[in-house]
Parts: sequence; C-alpha cells; structure tokens
Amino acid sequence: MKFSTIPTDKISLYLEDIENPIGRIVNLFITGLVLVSTGIFVAETYPISSDLRSLIGRIDTVILSIFAIEYLLRLIAAPEKSKYIFSFYSLIDLIAILPVLTGVTDVSFVRILRWFRILRLIRFVEDKPLLGNLDREDSSIVTRILFTIFSIIFIYSGLIYQVEHPVNPNQFGTFFDAVYFAVATMTTVGFGDITPTSQAGKLMTVLMILTGIALIPWQLGDLIKQVAKSTNKVNTVCPKCQLSSHDLDASFCKSCGAKLT
Repeated sequence: MKFSTIPTDKISLYLEDIENPIGRIVNLFITGLVLVSTGIFVAETYPISSDLRSLIGRIDTVILSIFAIEYLLRLIAAPEKSKYIFSFYSLIDLIAILPVLTGVTDVSFVRILRWFRILRLIRFVEDKPLLGNLDREDSSIVTRILFTIFSIIFIYSGLIYQVEHPVNPNQFGTFFDAVYFAVATMTTVGFGDITPTSQAGKLMTVLMILTGIALIPWQLGDLIKQVAKSTNKVNTVCPKCQLSSHDLDASFCKSCGAKLT
C-alpha cells in the first residue's frame, strides 16, 4: 500500500485527539505501555528469577516494537515530516525506540535512553482539567507542576542508577535506592547515607538539581499568576457544563457559551 492511500487524517485524529473515543482508547493504551515499560525496568533492578527476567524481556521487546509502529504512523500522518522529525516529542519517541532501530538492547547507554519514554506522558496531560473542582487553567498548571516533579525524580533516578550501580552497588543496589537519593537531594534534606561516587553520577546529580531549579519555580510562578487572576472571578455554576469559575461581569459561560443565571 502506498503512503498516499493511507487515511492520514484519521491516523492523526486517533493518535492526537483524546476527545475522540477511539483516540482516547489509543492514547490510554500507549500511556499504559509507557508505564508497563518503565515498571519492567524497575523490576529488572531487583533479584528475580531468570525465567521471569526472560519473560519481561520479551514483553519489553514487544512494547518497543509497538512504539516503533506508533512512531512510523505519526511520521506518515505528519503534514510537515521534516518539522515533525525534529520536534521535541518526535525526538523523545525516536530515543524510546532506539534499541529496536539499532538492534542493540544490552548496552548501558541505550538502557539510559529508555527512561525518556516517561516524557511521552506530557502530551496526555497538557491543558487537560484533571484535578477535581479546579477550573481548566488551574488544573492544567497544578498537573504540570506535579508531573514535572515526578518526571525529574523518576528520570534522574533511572539515570543515576544506571551510572552508579556498576561502580557503587552497595549504595545503589536497586532503583528504589536511587529514588530515595533523588528525593532526599531534591528536597534539600541530604541525609548523606547514599552518595554518588562516580563522576557521571555526580554530574547527573548536578543536572537533576539544576533542572528542578529551572523548571519548578517557573511553573509555580504561573500558578501564582493564575491564583491572582482567579481573585477577580465569582463562583457562578454554569447550568449546562457545570463550570463554576467565571469573570465578575460574565453573562455567558466561557466554556460552552450557555447563559448564566
């Protein structure tokens, strides 16, 4: 089948639009595979039987293959392919499937790149009202802050574990040891009972701190601005979509356009 005969508009719809029922299922499925894949890596840091390790290795290969197919579908559906290839999310997807494309799965640096899969979850939470009674903008900012903190700790824990475990297995024996170190460092508690010894481990620690300093205060600033903006709103519930936050002089709902009573 030629690429020109493939319904690229439907491919793009199902891969990008989570408001579409099929698109929502596809994106939830991909998100689930991301979580399973990262869970597999965490499990591999613990002492497990060779049979179980072989099983989860085969599952991981299947997941990587699905990621490769998804990347190709996104590339086919992209209206400007060169622009898509060099976009942020495309580069993350490419890094995630690198082991499949190269045929190399046991090299340490390739395993480090696998941790960038978790960043794929960003596209599923951006600008989506996920947190209870908060309005769309507040929910989006709070969700982004929480996800940023989780991503920094999770990704850098994996990176630090990869570079420290071979040279410092007593302190970085499992993935949880790396998470414990990352949380203690990010919160400036710094107990000192676990410390990196390699130059690469120290570099990853510095990069983790700098990433947190650069990203978290910036997003907190957005939240403070949004809270200040919310002081000029009233708690008027829309009779149609139930949105509760509107401007003081609003006569119609800013979300669905229904008349406010």
